[in-house]
Parts: sequence; structure tokens; C-alpha cells
Amino acid sequence: MNKLCIFIGMVVFSWIGWAIGAKIGLMTAFILSSVGTFIGIYLGWKINRDFF
Repeated sequence: MNKLCIFIGMVVFSWIGWAIGAKIGLMTAFILSSVGTFIGIYLGWKINRDFF
């Protein structure tokens, strides 16, 4: 369940970062997507730890 929560968090937050950064430029989209991925990993891990 841990890997599933982390994967879903990564995908969702990475996509949000890309969507926000794509309005500015390609490199910004890449950077915000990477930041979103790390946030998704942390939140997915935390949700799994606290609720499952």
C-alpha cells in the first residue's frame, strides 16, 4: 500500500507542477514537476503512515 500511495502522490503532484510551470517555460515546468514529485513522495508516505 505504501508504494501505491507514493506513486499516486508522485503522479498527481508532478502533473500539477508541470501544468503550472508550462505556462512560464519548459525548464520551469521541469523544475516544478520535480519539486511536485518530491512533495508527492512525502505526502504519499505520510498518508500511508497515518491512515493505513
